[in-house]
Formats: sequence, structure tokens, C-alpha cells
Amino acid sequence: MSSLSSPSPKHHQLYAAWSDDDLVRALRNDDKLAFAEVYERYWELLLGVAYRKLHSREVAEEVVQDLFAALWLKRHTQEIQRLKPYLLQAVKYRVIDVLKARLTQTTYLERTRLRISGEDHSTEETVAADDLSLALLASLMRLPEHTREVFRLSRLEHQSVPEIAVRLNLSRKTVEYHLTRALKALRISLRDFLTLALLWVW
Repeated sequence: MSSLSSPSPKHHQLYAAWSDDDLVRALRNDDKLAFAEVYERYWELLLGVAYRKLHSREVAEEVVQDLFAALWLKRHTQEIQRLKPYLLQAVKYRVIDVLKARLTQTTYLERTRLRISGEDHSTEETVAADDLSLALLASLMRLPEHTREVFRLSRLEHQSVPEIAVRLNLSRKTVEYHLTRALKALRISLRDFLTLALLWVW
């Protein structure tokens, strides 16, 4: 971040040797150099996670910058048990927010909104569900606009193929083609996600 002052080599070596727990404790005590070390230690990792889902370095950088700004502003109130998992989870939620913001239909936004508030995000089941939601959202965002709209009308507004055809001024076969295309893309995303999950378990 441009607002961070560059620590001297001596200070850099000192803080680089600190554990994440040490940095979190120092951060709560308003230690800017500890914050700078956290930033340097995890910036590239978080940027890579955001970029792989958003496919835009500029947007990914904004997401990570916003994350670190929140980390500093809420340093006295946030409960951080383990720094790295905390940051990775935080960047995933922010990426999901960006993907949802790209979708213009209110219905789609409401139906795909993750129920974050009031949940225990420390469980592996919730983290896996968030990852899956992120994978499916990213897959839908890569679809052409017409395919995405047909999918939305079919699965979220529960309209029939004839109704969608009339609404979008398309033939029934074209509507069926877009539906098949969308479902195929989602199946591939789900298959890839499950494959990665199994590899992670093993």
C-alpha cells in the first residue's frame, strides 16, 4: 500500500522472523511495522487467489487493498485465531462480493447471496460450501450473457422453456441450447471442484 512507510533492513529482518501470532498481537497494539510485515508476507498470495477467480489484476488488487485496509482499521476488534486462514477466508468472501456485484439481476443476487452472518465459519463444512459457491459463481460469470440470462429465468424464476422463449424472443430450441450449455458448464465446475477437494483430502 502506498501509505506504508518502508521499514529499514534491520527492522525488516526483525519482523520477518516473527510468527504470525506475534504479528497479530503487535497489530492489536498499533504496530505499523508489524502490519507492513503482514502485508509483505501475504500480499502476493492473496492477490493470486483473487486474480484466479476475477481474471482482472486491477480488480484483484483493489480487493486485496480493501482487505488490508479493513485489517488495519478493525485491528482492535477482529478476533484472529490463525492469520493465514483468516486472510484466505476474508479474500474469498470479498471475491464473492465482487462476483455478485457483477450480476445485475436482483433476483439472482438474492438467491445466490451467501448466508454469512450468524454462521460458524470455523467448520470445514462451511468453508467447503463457500468454496463451492465461489466456484459455481465464477463458472456462471464466464458464460455468455444470453446463456446466463436463460439459466437465471429457468432456475431462479422457474419459468418454462416456452415462457423464456417468448420473453427473450428466442426459439425454444435456442433456449434449450442455452440451458444445456449452462448446466454443462456447472457440471464441469462442480466436477473440477470435487476433484481438487479430494486431492486436498488425500
